[in-house]
Amino acid sequence: MAVAPLSFTPRNWLPGPAATLLGGLGLALAIALALVGPDRLIAQVEGQRGIIPVATSSDIEVSGIEVNTTGNDGQEARLNGWKEAQKKAWAKAGGPAMGEAQIEAMVTAVVIEREQIGPRRYIATLSVVFDRQRAGQYIGDGTSAQAHSAPLLTIPVLYSGGVGQVYEVQGAWQQAWAQFRGGTSPIDYVRPVGAGGESLLVTAGQTGRRSRAWWHTVLDQFNAADVISPVARLERQWPGGPVRGTFTARYGPDNQFLESFTLTANDSAALPRMLADAVARLDQAYTRALAAGKLKPDPTLRGGLGMDAGLAALIARAQEAERAANAPTPDASASPSAEPSQAAATTITVQFSSPDAAAVDAALAAVRGAPGVQGAATTSLAMGGTSVMRVTITSDLAALAAALRARGWQVAVGANALSIRR
Repeated sequence: MAVAPLSFTPRNWLPGPAATLLGGLGLALAIALALVGPDRLIAQVEGQRGIIPVATSSDIEVSGIEVNTTGNDGQEARLNGWKEAQKKAWAKAGGPAMGEAQIEAMVTAVVIEREQIGPRRYIATLSVVFDRQRAGQYIGDGTSAQAHSAPLLTIPVLYSGGVGQVYEVQGAWQQAWAQFRGGTSPIDYVRPVGAGGESLLVTAGQTGRRSRAWWHTVLDQFNAADVISPVARLERQWPGGPVRGTFTARYGPDNQFLESFTLTANDSAALPRMLADAVARLDQAYTRALAAGKLKPDPTLRGGLGMDAGLAALIARAQEAERAANAPTPDASASPSAEPSQAAATTITVQFSSPDAAAVDAALAAVRGAPGVQGAATTSLAMGGTSVMRVTITSDLAALAAALRARGWQVAVGANALSIRR
């Protein structure tokens, strides 16, 4: 029997035209240029660090099938092992009694997890993939009727030797998530490749950020609605000895805790299997959280808000109070039909210094809180440099500049544009 390769399109990040033009690579390069300079930029992104996730399909996969077969030679023993694995996987999935040929007709692939081939013996751990269209009427995994999550950016963080990493190198934890076949999971995992500028944009430190404006920008690059952070912390008892892993499921821009558990591998050779088991258990943890209603996208991430909902409400009330205080007193002698004309809204550009995420939030809050401002949103973020926002105002440019100066900002006025800094 030949291995039938998967022919499905991965449900991973598929960037749109805007994300391709102004995507994560451009933002990451801008950050790197500001922080380390162009002469050291190549060293920050060169090397093999990205692992392409496997194709995701809706087929039924049964993993962890162990076989130990013999034959006249190694190839015959291997073929006998695959046939035995198919029958064992069918029984493990709860399928009814069938002939070997009928079962083989529903198999789309045999995935080798681990194998040893001798002159006449074959020992292996295999996964068998059944076509859902043909096998679904006999077996199922219970996920077809479950609700699916919104697209969730997946950041697999590994702590080993006291160092946190995501895509800086080709790590075992990143590889375990890249090899995970989540087609039957109700969780819509958005898994970056991790190559090039993505290794600068998505880091272990990113999970500790709280700025909604920054998170909105990152999620927008990968067409995701929210974020989850499966964390692995590995501790080696001694060189070549057992490896103890503590795995934690976290989610959201505030890195909230869901579940945690511990697994142990006898040695480094058993580490990949332990990590694969941990990924499967974390998928179950996120599935339980979805069923409990905990994985709903954070509403503060919508529209690139750089502040929480409470602060936004306070600023809105302050704006209304200031407009009421500055409103002209009605003239009793004026005609009752005379009404003040509504000022037309105009759009201007505001440049501002953005050394960090806090500076972005402060600039957005200051501009949104100025009288006559209807809305403000960032159009270009350059951490460590100068960012740009688009502002809609009903007042004139000079009035906005005066309001910002009164709040302690240094303002330069240009043609339909302002430049502000502290």
